[in-house]
Amino acid sequence: MREYTGRVPSKLPDVGTTIFTVVSREAASCGALNLAQGFPDFTAASALFDAVARHMHAGHNQYSPMAGQPVLRAAVSAKMAAVYGAQYDADTEITITAGATQAVYTAIAALAGQGDEVIVFEPAFDSYVPGIRLAGAVPVFVRLDAPDFLPDWDAVARAITSRTRLIITNTPHNPTGSAWSLDDQRQLAALCEGHDILVISDEVYEHIVFDGREHASACRVPELAARTLLVSSFGKTFHVTGWKVGFVCAPPSLSAEFRRVHQFNVFAVNTPCQLGLADYMADASRYLDLGAFYQRKRDDFRARLAGSRFELLDCAGTYFQLARYAAISGEADEAFVRRLMREAGVATIPVSAFYHDGFDPGLIRFCFAKSEALIAQACERLCAL
Repeated sequence: MREYTGRVPSKLPDVGTTIFTVVSREAASCGALNLAQGFPDFTAASALFDAVARHMHAGHNQYSPMAGQPVLRAAVSAKMAAVYGAQYDADTEITITAGATQAVYTAIAALAGQGDEVIVFEPAFDSYVPGIRLAGAVPVFVRLDAPDFLPDWDAVARAITSRTRLIITNTPHNPTGSAWSLDDQRQLAALCEGHDILVISDEVYEHIVFDGREHASACRVPELAARTLLVSSFGKTFHVTGWKVGFVCAPPSLSAEFRRVHQFNVFAVNTPCQLGLADYMADASRYLDLGAFYQRKRDDFRARLAGSRFELLDCAGTYFQLARYAAISGEADEAFVRRLMREAGVATIPVSAFYHDGFDPGLIRFCFAKSEALIAQACERLCAL
């Protein structure tokens, strides 16, 4: 094929292929067990597939309404009220999206403009900063420090200026597995008071919290909910990340601005999947039991690595586990990850990939949303190091 020889100006000249794609590709090429990319290697319940198929066969295969199927928005509204005591109107305050990444990107595009500042907590999921830069806004970084990776609210206060437009939060947190308390959310609300600051709260792991914790959703703090676009994901909750269906809850004025952009970069989301998800959500145990399900996996993973030379950090939520490897190697994290793939046959993610400047905290991230057999095999290899 002939190559285009003209100038191709890049809006993201410093951005290459994501680390998740790179590591997963290398893992496949060398046959490594993939504890890197954050998706389950097990299937969802057949009842969910049956529900989607039922709607496909019933002829529900055309465009959905732009804001999402009313029955799914109603199901989300009922869930938010039952779980968090938060009242979101299904018609004006809930929008179904093509996954959480699209939701965050659209929220940034709708609400941040040229020269606006957006506060980001690092380490951060890698889609936030490109979205900020594409909007013409400026990322402002506040570092979360090991071992707890919770905000230093004095540092956040110092980062706020007259140009601060958005703060992006993420709890439970990818990649660290930390989880905010309600006091954290209240402190954020207090810092925003008196400023024209909006919040994007990435809560895709909302149902994956451990050890008796309750998820400290932004919507539990009314004064914070009033300025927040809350983002979540059906894919993370129901083990169907490839379906790319999520949702945003926000007050009417923020939802209206979100939808102005959403209608042009997505317009509508997969119709039979929306209808099937609405049916499946009728049984609340299908998401309320998720924390216990993943806690068993976390505990099994940690127990299997107890005899290894990895130092496991606390994990309060998500399906990710951070580990120090200093007792095994003094290499930079990316070099260690590549050697781990080649020599031990286990793929992980270097945590430096979650920092804009490549800061290396000497940590790697495991994903334990995997089958028991794969976890057992991977941990055997890791314990041999």
